[in-house]
Amino acid sequence: MSLTTPESIRSLQRKLYTAAKAEPARRFHQLYDKMYREDILLHAYASVRAAKGARTPGVDGETFAAIEEQGTMKWLAGLLKELRNKTYRPQPVRRVMIPKKGGGQRPLGIPTIRDRVAQTAAKLVVEPIFEADFVDCAYGYRPRRSAQDAVQSVHQAILAGYTDVVDGDLSKYFDTIPHHELLQCVARRIVDPHMLKLIKMWLTVAVVEEDAHGKQTVSGGRDVPRGTPQGGVISPLLANIYMHRYLRAWGEKGKGQQFRAKLVNYADDFVILSRGHAQDALEWTRWAMGKIGVTLNEEKTCLRNARRESFNFLGYTFGPMISPKTGRPYLGAAPSQKAIQGLREQVREILHRSNTAPRDEVVKQLNHALKGWQNYFDYGSLSRAYEAVNWSVLELMRFFLRRRHKVRTRTMWRRFPAQWIYAELGVFKLQRRITESTLCAAG
Repeated sequence: MSLTTPESIRSLQRKLYTAAKAEPARRFHQLYDKMYREDILLHAYASVRAAKGARTPGVDGETFAAIEEQGTMKWLAGLLKELRNKTYRPQPVRRVMIPKKGGGQRPLGIPTIRDRVAQTAAKLVVEPIFEADFVDCAYGYRPRRSAQDAVQSVHQAILAGYTDVVDGDLSKYFDTIPHHELLQCVARRIVDPHMLKLIKMWLTVAVVEEDAHGKQTVSGGRDVPRGTPQGGVISPLLANIYMHRYLRAWGEKGKGQQFRAKLVNYADDFVILSRGHAQDALEWTRWAMGKIGVTLNEEKTCLRNARRESFNFLGYTFGPMISPKTGRPYLGAAPSQKAIQGLREQVREILHRSNTAPRDEVVKQLNHALKGWQNYFDYGSLSRAYEAVNWSVLELMRFFLRRRHKVRTRTMWRRFPAQWIYAELGVFKLQRRITESTLCAAG
């Protein structure tokens, strides 16, 4: 859910962006007092409440229901007073491990609601300043930019002949960003000491983790000089600020012209698309990342010739494909097999025998997952991916209905035909939505 930013805040953001854009060397002195304006805190609270995962409490256990029971404005007044009096101190971050698609787990840091609101307020104020500096090839966690924009940029570069590819991967980027160097990057634009102190406190906050037996361990804090917790509201912006060191150097040193290459970056993922100089671009990138204190994941970073080999980026597969209609080869972009399998697993979990919810509720859960997947995977060559997903959904739904209605396996196809599942049950069917971008991208 997205919220409309109030005009009073948009006006402030426009002024900050315009000033930063007009004076690239300008450093901003008075920002801290703006983040505890009542309109900013109120919008920050609404944004945190509307965010995905907002219901998960931090270490204090405080929920939105508890806040609203005592009165939202009263609660915000308390936070405003702490910020204004400079007595605000962030609480420890609660760490949970969440499954990664394809196996493994990644740590997610969950700040308290109070700290999420404070971080959002700070982000509303400082983000426009850094947006004035960020380069066009960076797409991750930025206003009015998306992963789909990055996907289209990669595909268009391949079609334009930039087929010598560096498929880059950084090793634990969020966990290895050095605090001292990051704060220097922030201080290139912000010299308000109170805002800098606030950001430093968020970087050095303790992390609380609970094991399966309920035993808590505390780590992080001031003794750990690296990392920005994944899950913090301001962490993506800080990660972008630090990645900008590499992107700025790429542009200022003319590496795009030198390597005849285009660079596409999304958070800690990047692809370099070159005309014959991918190896040179990789060697320079390895050196540049080392200079800023982060490292490439050498096992996952590789070179690809997109005319002959495929590679994956942001859930899409790029490279040589065969048109199912004409049988002719073309350079395409399509949902990756890993992305398709991830959705299949999600559908299988929803339609598991343990899901005893009413049928209409099950269909609602299923459609939510299918529509969300299609909203992201709506670019490029889609027919095969959509057919594979639709077939899997039909089969899994038939087995789900067979168990519920105690129907024999050999008769379930006749009892639950596709038309009935789509028309009567209302299960969502993936179909290409005709837009200008899909017409251009289809093979």
